[in-house]
Amino acid sequence: MNHTDDKSPDAPLTVLAVDDEKPALDELAFLLRAQDAVGDIRTAGDATTALRILRDGEIDAVFLDINMPGLDGLELAGILANFASPPQVVFVTAHDDRAVAAFDLGAVDYLLKPLREERLAESVRRIVEGRRRRVDAGPAAPTDEVIPVELGGITTLVHRSSVEWVEADGDYARLHTADASHLVRIPISALETRWADAGFLRVHRSYLVALPRVTGIRTVGNGLVVCLRAHGDHPPVELPVSRRHTRMLKDRLVRAPKQTWTAR
Repeated sequence: MNHTDDKSPDAPLTVLAVDDEKPALDELAFLLRAQDAVGDIRTAGDATTALRILRDGEIDAVFLDINMPGLDGLELAGILANFASPPQVVFVTAHDDRAVAAFDLGAVDYLLKPLREERLAESVRRIVEGRRRRVDAGPAAPTDEVIPVELGGITTLVHRSSVEWVEADGDYARLHTADASHLVRIPISALETRWADAGFLRVHRSYLVALPRVTGIRTVGNGLVVCLRAHGDHPPVELPVSRRHTRMLKDRLVRAPKQTWTAR
């Protein structure tokens, strides 16, 4: 989801400010713009909008109010902690009694309203130092990315490990799990790159598959299809393999441990 570790540690920060009170949100954005280390500033008035922005872009840090309708700031921070590369979080609140819970969630800082410019500057400095430490430490071990999916005002968290195949749908992608499908505003090409190290392979311009879910490949007419395991009463899924992806698919399946394929 976020890939801010690839940035230069000296690049301007991209930050997201989240507050359900418009005057407070405008003030926070105004004060952030005055910080030399801050570049792009995005804003959200609720957690659902914030998750959509976080899903679609690369955010270095989130300045987050705690008391909000729906998901509050602490709950949102708990979700962010499950991201493959979570943004750094600074809480901005009028209440001084939630600091322990905030730092338990790994918060970089805890700012009390009304905001003071020097305290905000200190938070930004901590964020820059935190990003520098991430870059110096190198890439972390792969984790199970969580994709927030919104439908009808309800946010569902889909774990990458539960996705069996992905289908292109214009500029969107549909994630297929064992029992459901979820439309997300992410191009399949972006998922192809992001999930390559997690065992996902592009087999067709319209399809990306999780190799551990593949049970075989077979010839159909002049082409191939890749077979994915069946679930319950549902038949196995068969997806077309384009000619230019055939060799890579076979090579990856042969190299994969405990992985078999058949052509018949």
